[in-house]
Amino acid sequence: MLETYRSDYAEQIARLTDLRDRRIELAFAAVPRENFLPAPPWTTISSGIATQTSSLADIYDNVLIAIDRKRGINNGEPALHADWLDAVSPQPGETVIHVGAGTGYYTAILAHLVEPGGRVEAYEYEADLAAKAEQNLSGYSNLTVHAGSAFGQSLPPADVIYVNAGVVAPDVEWLKALKDGGRLIFPWQPEKGWGPTVLVKRLPHGFSAAPLMTVGFISCSGTKEKAAPKQRLIETDLSSVRSLWLTSDRSPDANAVAVYEQVWFSSQAIEG
Repeated sequence: MLETYRSDYAEQIARLTDLRDRRIELAFAAVPRENFLPAPPWTTISSGIATQTSSLADIYDNVLIAIDRKRGINNGEPALHADWLDAVSPQPGETVIHVGAGTGYYTAILAHLVEPGGRVEAYEYEADLAAKAEQNLSGYSNLTVHAGSAFGQSLPPADVIYVNAGVVAPDVEWLKALKDGGRLIFPWQPEKGWGPTVLVKRLPHGFSAAPLMTVGFISCSGTKEKAAPKQRLIETDLSSVRSLWLTSDRSPDANAVAVYEQVWFSSQAIEG
């Protein structure tokens, strides 16, 4: 019965997101979601409505599940993550950095997607969540859980950086860690609470940036960036972004949408 729940759930997620890569559906079917949750009864959240349940069938649905309601920490919406995974397309043999691993559910899915030969380096700032993630992921030989911030420190070279916490601006070290052709996806939240998902790709002449769906994530802990734009950004500003630059590589110009201490967003696309 449990395998049926997981396979039906994975099929539902694939339908909702129109997945291009069926490996993502298979990864959702393979990973037991309940192994990464608190003990039942669980609190599921859909359209802002919270419901308590002890039924496994109810957690195999496109719902948030509370990990710690007081801190606003959830096991995120599966369809959203499936969309993100499809966008960054982790491949066998690649290295993924997972920022904001929580209790490890989506870390496990990432670990499946880079098999064989790939690795996941997972970072979780909250010590209790990191300890729980390490316990939950103990059976995975191709990943390491790091208890601490993924901000402001050198990171291993990565093909994919997958960020599950809202940031005012991406950390410069994430961009430096991206290999040629590497992909970064993160929730850009210059105004706390909501903002666009941004997909960044490292190209030969810079970093392309594409705003995707609007999302709301808990803010990333351990960050030090400040909201530098002098004027409040509006939706048209956010949707106009086409590239991302290090201020050390190129000074902001007339196409700048948002300028921070170490990075800036531009409305000009990367040429070539």
